Amino acid sequence: MFDLDFRSRKPIYEQLVEKFKELIIHEVLKKDEQLPSVRSLAQELTVNPNTIQKAYRELERQGYIFSVKGKGNFVNAISDQINHEELEKVKQQLKKKMSEAFYLGMSKEEMVALMEEAKGGEKG
Repeated sequence: MFDLDFRSRKPIYEQLVEKFKELIIHEVLKKDEQLPSVRSLAQELTVNPNTIQKAYRELERQGYIFSVKGKGNFVNAISDQINHEELEKVKQQLKKKMSEAFYLGMSKEEMVALMEEAKGGEKG
């Protein structure tokens, strides 16, 4: 379920947060679906349970999950706020990558062709 890079400079909890967000945004994890318990996920991934707890706290702070005392953690409905925040992050990343591509010699026409190719791959 999770491919963690233990040699990465990015902390494990941040990798977990990103992976969970990706699964929630792409609706692999559905609204109100229960997440694995801290203990079971820690055992499965062979990481400290405090790392899992930290990731869950961060996901809850960002609005992706909610916790029910004694029951566990569950996927929250994706709000427009979350979508807006994610879209802004993607825009910033795209802007940076596009600037890099132009600097390396990519033409506007090639960029437009890539955008059309990417759009052709979307569902709907």
